Amino acid sequence: MRGVDVFEAVDSRISVRAFTDTPVDEATVRAILEAASRAPSGGNLQPWRVFAVAGAELDELKRLVRDKRPGEEPAEYEVYPPSLWDPFRTRRFECGEDLYATIGIGRDDRRGRLTQLARNAELFGAPVGLFFCLDRRLGPPQWADLGMFMQTVMLLARGHGLDTCAQEYWAAYPRTLADFLGLADHEQIFSGMALGHRDPDHPINGLRTRRDPLDTWCDLRGFTS
Repeated sequence: MRGVDVFEAVDSRISVRAFTDTPVDEATVRAILEAASRAPSGGNLQPWRVFAVAGAELDELKRLVRDKRPGEEPAEYEVYPPSLWDPFRTRRFECGEDLYATIGIGRDDRRGRLTQLARNAELFGAPVGLFFCLDRRLGPPQWADLGMFMQTVMLLARGHGLDTCAQEYWAAYPRTLADFLGLADHEQIFSGMALGHRDPDHPINGLRTRRDPLDTWCDLRGFTS
């Protein structure tokens, strides 16, 4: 199934946080991942290792994480630097406020926000969880390569009429995932990703996060027209 072209894929890709229970077959997942392997990597290292989990195995992983207390495991890495500064702090704040506003959770509703955060462990109802790992001995350039691979997966998913949500949330459970996936000591979890069909009626999927204008972050030099 070819859902959209590349321009539509880029424009229509959002972080979906409410999925239907419509299954995604193995052949489709395989096709997306095989095509994504054409993503670039420095020296063609292809540093990614991917686990695609569905069905009863995914249910078991959800149960394992559900039974964990927040902060019970040391995180694989800090998702954001401490004391985030502007413009990054403002962007993150606005994103959070806009997200919670779609589902009627106020700024002071700490319980509501924690409940929504915990939905990450359920992959927001998606039928497939993708888990992206790499050798911990690799460096920042290979992390960037893995990010390009993940973006390629997300755009190809749109081409198949599917949606995704990248989830650094899973880096908070490195021991659980290492045991569950059978990772070697030199391997680490980088990110998870929910994959499935978006629920078109859920208000949280109506969020389209803001982007700063091009001229605020890009200098165009040397052009004659």
